[in-house]
Amino acid sequence: MIIRKFTLTMALFAVSLTSQVEAGVFDFSFTGPGVSGSVVLTYGAATDAKYSQAYEVTGISGSFTDTNNGLNIVNAAIGSLVAITHDTPEVTNLLAPNDFSRFAVAANLPVDNGGFLTYDNLYYPAGSPQTASDYPASGGFLDIYGLMFDIGGGKVVNFWSNGISGGSAADYGVAVANTLTAFDYVSGGVSVVPEPNILFLLGNGLLALVLKQRYSHIKSRIN
Repeated sequence: MIIRKFTLTMALFAVSLTSQVEAGVFDFSFTGPGVSGSVVLTYGAATDAKYSQAYEVTGISGSFTDTNNGLNIVNAAIGSLVAITHDTPEVTNLLAPNDFSRFAVAANLPVDNGGFLTYDNLYYPAGSPQTASDYPASGGFLDIYGLMFDIGGGKVVNFWSNGISGGSAADYGVAVANTLTAFDYVSGGVSVVPEPNILFLLGNGLLALVLKQRYSHIKSRIN
């Protein structure tokens, strides 16, 4: 009877932790060359059809600053997410998520972008995998497509992860644009606090510790 109760307790505790990972809020701040922000993401249990560890972001709020190129955007309120469009990636890109989307920008993007910013509004609490066939880096709570959100005045912000390369923390990038032009493109050097994979691992570690302590207590009662 005691063992049965312990097994049930473990199952309920694990389900509780899983539900916290699958539905909740992630609050972070970022800073980089001329850009900074404070963001709150909300997400539910729904995941990308291709990557089950990628949770679909359902809401966003916060503030965004960009003082590059004379923009003078200071603590602009973050509006809504730009809707996912489920575009078809390049035929050679076999790793793009199902939620892969494009935002066309007529001018001033890097040539490699092909006239588009890309996004998928996916959140990876345990870190993103490789999501582009020609880009091996991975890591960070976003992938290389990242988030896209509105800041008013017809402008959108694209915020993405460049992955982890040569260090322990992911590197991020930021772009500000509308359909006519890219106003700013910070390809990297943006850091985030905190990284959620650290919180994810901490949560799993606490689960293991609690279960071990409960098991030891029940075992001593049985003996």
